[in-house]
Amino acid sequence: MTRPAWRVRGGLPQPAPPVLIMGVVNITPDSFSDGGRFFQTEQAVAHGLRLREEGAHVIDVGGASTRPGAAEIPESEELRRVVDAVRELAQAGAVVSIDTYRPRVAEACLEAGAAAVNDVTALRADGMARVCAEAEAGVVLMHMQGDPRTMQRNPRYGNVVAEVRDFLRARTEAAVEAGVDRRAVAIDPGIGFGKTADHNLRLLAGLGELAAVGPPVVVGVSRKSFLGAITGRAVGERDAASAVMAGLAVMNGAAVVRTHHPAYAADAAAVACAMVGASETARGGEDEDGDRTATA
Repeated sequence: MTRPAWRVRGGLPQPAPPVLIMGVVNITPDSFSDGGRFFQTEQAVAHGLRLREEGAHVIDVGGASTRPGAAEIPESEELRRVVDAVRELAQAGAVVSIDTYRPRVAEACLEAGAAAVNDVTALRADGMARVCAEAEAGVVLMHMQGDPRTMQRNPRYGNVVAEVRDFLRARTEAAVEAGVDRRAVAIDPGIGFGKTADHNLRLLAGLGELAAVGPPVVVGVSRKSFLGAITGRAVGERDAASAVMAGLAVMNGAAVVRTHHPAYAADAAAVACAMVGASETARGGEDEDGDRTATA
């Protein structure tokens, strides 16, 4: 399986791995998984560098929680939380993405050294596409039904895979028309963002349809509530399930895995890629010595 490469400003570590690992740094008091643990700049930077040591190729910094029911914070507070952390991480050599839907925050973080913008609203805010295009930044376009305050209030779809696919295709074309390099676009189905557990599973099973849109597919399943519903485990006990689901997502076409635990995700991705390679070899009819054999 050939996965499309994602272009970010300044480039990614080389040689590029088959699957990128994106480590999560939440500089918030209220994120669902680790709210408050890395709220100070020094803590956030240390955590980001630790995630890089554990295998993260990109450090995704966010200063405004988008968990279900999260209240919106002032733009000035989001800026206060993230800009210095982004600058210090970038100066330390990390590839940083800024998780924001606000153009001013994106612009400030790109000026501070961020390489990409991870936008849960898929560049729909006025000026966001222009900011990203002018900075030649990578972008992640995510699908979300509703907004964080309302998205989990009875989300409904006719065909969740088709609707999310069509939305991501439309937002990709809108970004390109606004000047974003097509090679800089990645797409994210938004697991848990206006979806039931069943919607999430259907999307993960149907990642091949999303990958057919063209850009690399980003999947963020780490510690999410649908895994708790499946396993019965609390948030802090879901890393094993997260790794399993990340591996399955990679087997179905994911090119980027967003995670709180890079080491587990990297191992899961490596195993998944090996399995995909073995499956492709088996379909080709090679034996253990690499010789072609007859197939039915």
